[in-house]
Amino acid sequence: MTGALEDKRTATRLRILVEIADRQPAVSQGEIADAVGVTSQAVSEYIRELVEDDYVEKEGRSRYRVTKEGVDWLFQKVKDLRRFADHVTDDVLESVQEDAAVAAEDVSAGKTVTLSVRDGLLHAAPGSSGPATGVATTDAEAGDDVSVTGFEGVIEIGPGRVTVVQVPPARSGGSSAVEPSALETACDGADVVVAAGVEAVVALRKAGVESETAFAAGEVASAAAERGLDATVVATADLVGRVTDALRDGDALYEVTEAARVEEDGR
Repeated sequence: MTGALEDKRTATRLRILVEIADRQPAVSQGEIADAVGVTSQAVSEYIRELVEDDYVEKEGRSRYRVTKEGVDWLFQKVKDLRRFADHVTDDVLESVQEDAAVAAEDVSAGKTVTLSVRDGLLHAAPGSSGPATGVATTDAEAGDDVSVTGFEGVIEIGPGRVTVVQVPPARSGGSSAVEPSALETACDGADVVVAAGVEAVVALRKAGVESETAFAAGEVASAAAERGLDATVVATADLVGRVTDALRDGDALYEVTEAARVEEDGR
């Protein structure tokens, strides 16, 4: 059991500290008691302990503030709760939830299907020959969407890689400073190409490369990589940091390069 839920007292202590943080500095113990579902006397006792543990400091009558130590404790307990929630979602509920897949062949409701990922999408085919299986809950013809439940096994998906190609901002030449053929080569072979910034959009157009989107480029590329697809993000230099932040948040493998400039070919 996660630390934040290991016993009722710890859980109540967490909730009361959150209420203090939300209401500080003027704290009504009666309002906290109503929110948490305990008596005002119990809230008073919990607050006294929190002050003794240096998680809360008292500034005056009914005035309290959560200390740095208290904030750190809250962050740790919330992380514990998040890990527990992820475990419940990913490991416990995954086998009983329903999800949609593309029918690789005609599928009948109630039949076992083999699951695989193609082009980043879940596919279902009749039979149980693969390492991951489920049970179709709807009929579907090949190419249609089918609902699947009762997941068993693991679908092996190798992580995709992301290449971030920087183009200069407009004040430094923008798309006109980028060699179109070199940018086309940089995008060649990518399963997904996305753009970040006007300069990137225009540079891709000049190179004859179509991008999937010009919005949330880092998040899109990260999601694609998670599904085993290789992605190229063409981004103006001003937005590269925002893109790489999203890639790091998604634990995506990535590298950053600069687009070849026209000047390098003799201009």
